[in-house]
Amino acid sequence: MPEGYGLPGTTDGLLDWAQVEARLVAATHYWLASVRPDGRPHVVPRWGVWVDGRFWYDGAPTTVHARNLTGNPACTLHLESGAEAVIVEGTSSPARADADPLGARLAEAFAKYAAMGYSPGPDSWSGEDGGGLRVLVPRRALAWFSFPADATRFSFPG
Repeated sequence: MPEGYGLPGTTDGLLDWAQVEARLVAATHYWLASVRPDGRPHVVPRWGVWVDGRFWYDGAPTTVHARNLTGNPACTLHLESGAEAVIVEGTSSPARADADPLGARLAEAFAKYAAMGYSPGPDSWSGEDGGGLRVLVPRRALAWFSFPADATRFSFPG
């Protein structure tokens, strides 16, 4: 990171992944950025869930962001706050989830949207097309809750 971000040479004051992941799990609104075929960016708000270290979301494969990701799976996920930021970079691909066990765990996590009228069941993503389910696998993340003192970068194997 550039000089003055975080605390160079030490991990004191930096965030640990559990703190960041808790925010990804608790969030109800996420912003997803993809790249159009002509190179222009595209950003869209998404509902989704953070389960097993990945972001799971669904929707029609005909949406702009899904079509963008078909051509270029690179994307960025951001929580709503700019003051307490969580930014995840990775790749998104179509997925399926059998009702047991993953579909059940995803449906349980998606219950946070029930009051907003969305409550998929465990078998919502088990069909041949996966019910429009996609998964973002993280490659790196940036987060800060008290910028610049705790600006932290995380890397994931992949």
